[in-house]
Amino acid sequence: MQNVISILVENQPGVLVRVAGLFARRGFNIDSLTVGVTHDPKYSRITVTVTGDEDFIEQVKNQISKLVEVESVKILPPNGKVARSMALLKVRTNENRNEILKLSDVFRASVVDIKDTTITFEITGDDNKIEAFQDILKPYGLLETIRTGVVALERGENTIYNNENEERETT
Repeated sequence: MQNVISILVENQPGVLVRVAGLFARRGFNIDSLTVGVTHDPKYSRITVTVTGDEDFIEQVKNQISKLVEVESVKILPPNGKVARSMALLKVRTNENRNEILKLSDVFRASVVDIKDTTITFEITGDDNKIEAFQDILKPYGLLETIRTGVVALERGENTIYNNENEERETT
């Protein structure tokens, strides 16, 4: 089962290396990894997707929580999160250009570059949506694809900042 782990860390050099290194040292495989500064410049947020059972995920959470720069770790509930990825897809076009553009409308993909023989699309959504759009484009001559990692937030009023206080009280 794929899990999304949200990690609030101090925004300083080397933190990402230490978090990623922890995964590597323990033999944990990362499916997706994104990082960016939060609305508070003191913190960055790392979103990691990993595949594993409940015990494995709890072990990962405990190991990450031990790092000094980590303020909070939260496993986002499968049905209680909003998660999105983004992809750029370049497809070959010829007389089928209008057909491809109509398909992109169905997926709400945006044209970000258009040339005589290619169109590059940007698509945002869950992994299933991006994979479905990619599969639809393959027969037309999908030339190149790049995807971001998952970014995710828990639904409702719960935040990783609420979790920060809980984590610090228990340690």
